[in-house]
Amino acid sequence: MNLLNHALHAGHAEPPRKQVPTPARALVAGGGGALGSAVLEALLARHPFAGVRVLATRALSTAMQGLEPIVVASLADAPALGAAPIADTALIVFDRARHANGRELAFMRPAPDELPVLAQWLHRRGVRSLIVVMPHSAAKLPDALKRGLANLDEHAVSTLGFEHLVFVRSAQAPSDDPAARWPERLANGLLAQLRIMVHSSNQPVRARKVAQFVAELAARLPASAPGTRVVPPELVWHASQLRDPAALVRAWLNGDELPAVNPKQMRL
Repeated sequence: MNLLNHALHAGHAEPPRKQVPTPARALVAGGGGALGSAVLEALLARHPFAGVRVLATRALSTAMQGLEPIVVASLADAPALGAAPIADTALIVFDRARHANGRELAFMRPAPDELPVLAQWLHRRGVRSLIVVMPHSAAKLPDALKRGLANLDEHAVSTLGFEHLVFVRSAQAPSDDPAARWPERLANGLLAQLRIMVHSSNQPVRARKVAQFVAELAARLPASAPGTRVVPPELVWHASQLRDPAALVRAWLNGDELPAVNPKQMRL
């Protein structure tokens, strides 16, 4: 076959088919608490993933479109589910349980000492991006869970080989210099008792605002530079003061200057 025949044959050949990437999925472990349920709602509302899965201890009927429960009675039974990829991005949310109704009890509630085992199982099941979320308000947690969170084996998780690993600390406002005079300290203390008179920046952050930040982080993390990151408490608080945390998350992941927020405190 000469060069002319080659050219004619190439003209009739079918163009190469483009490979369609598999839609990314997310998974949440710890979706029963106030923060965990808010994270689920934020992920489903934003639609950054093709589907959102949640680990459950028993069959769970849900009307949320796009939510798929994965029944895992315990971590000891988890390897029996097989080796098929379960998600691309996973979020482990530590939170205190809610007892509003029995439905929350159907969600798996990971314990702090189970973090390395759960993270290893998720890595084996195809998870490449992992976000570990501390409680949005650690002061409200039971002492037992506080002690467990203090002993998290984060180093063991960081050695598992995740492409992206993020630890999100509990929100905490940047510390200010205490008032020098005792009348001013007394006045500030009295204002702290009256929530309606205190600026929102001085009030505990809402689970919904932290969940918006976490969902935005989960959506943008896979496209960022790989590595292990720690979200400091001040950054979580910073995100809770914004209407939309997208710009903050984008700047933080890229190492750029963060958007400014400087709410004024109400004092006597």
